[in-house]
Amino acid sequence: MPFRRLGRSGLRVPLFSLGGWLTYGGTVNGDPCKEIIKTAFENGINMFDTAEVYEKGKSELEMGRVLKELGYRRSDLVISTKIYWGPRGGPNDSGLSRKHIIEGTKESLVRLQMDYVDVIFAHRPDNSVPIEETVRAFNYVIEQGWAFYWGTSEWSAREIEEAWSVANRLGLIGPIAEQCQHHMLHRERPEKEYAALYRNYGISTTTWSSLASGLLTGKYNDGIPAGSRFDKNKDFFKTTLESLTKEEGLAKIAKVKDITVIANELGVSTAALALAWVAKSPNTGTVILGATSPEQVLENLKAIEVLPKLTPEILERIEKVLGNKPEPIATFSRPALDNDARW
Repeated sequence: MPFRRLGRSGLRVPLFSLGGWLTYGGTVNGDPCKEIIKTAFENGINMFDTAEVYEKGKSELEMGRVLKELGYRRSDLVISTKIYWGPRGGPNDSGLSRKHIIEGTKESLVRLQMDYVDVIFAHRPDNSVPIEETVRAFNYVIEQGWAFYWGTSEWSAREIEEAWSVANRLGLIGPIAEQCQHHMLHRERPEKEYAALYRNYGISTTTWSSLASGLLTGKYNDGIPAGSRFDKNKDFFKTTLESLTKEEGLAKIAKVKDITVIANELGVSTAALALAWVAKSPNTGTVILGATSPEQVLENLKAIEVLPKLTPEILERIEKVLGNKPEPIATFSRPALDNDARW
């Protein structure tokens, strides 16, 4: 398993990690959950991601229980959770106020049966709370030893920039990573909008839905198979399912079919190719996998073997299929810098 530093921190994370969204504590519980996490750990995955909102806290409960029962040394694990939507509906049980960040963190640790998490993410931006309050609260959480680092999730570049501005002005700790959606069909924000953040603050990403909720596995090329994520979570993915019958959705499926052709030529699965493509980015810290079985973990980890096969020629073929590479930031006809320039 390759490891990378998360942002400019000293924390090393595996290139592929395991997340609990829509699975652990929900559709997967008990011994199956333990077997999945055990298989992941035995194959180099030592980072596990969850959130207070996942299954209203049950994901943290289930993953915490399993990790404790497996008896892994805490220092061998990298655990991340996310704060924003609490498992209850009170007026102060959500958002990024100092109150909810501190109380939500403490409750997450109880559910996880841990003294600390390695990274705590602000699950969404909260424009109803002064950013200084949010930055101060996460700094307090770190000073208390309840987390070592903090990050953002689905924040805009402007919001992350503002958080760093406050942190630098007050001598506080800024976010080291952004947990964003990044896959072959969703590229504008992670590849263009965040470009200055990578350069100026050294943040890296912990990507979610890098298979577009399974669309990039190719399993939906000919319909919705029984037992698939879209089948088990029809209400949650209602809008997505409806879109697949329209022009835009059909165009996406056509692209996946063309990507599948390339994958077949390389002798790999479509899923492994799609995951390796995201992992190939130097700004990717870790790609968060979702898995409902040990076999799925092992199948997804074949992406590691695909990385050396992503030659410039293969990447160019993929770009031609996708046709969605973000346009470079406008230079307004200024001459380009030479190839050895820093920026």
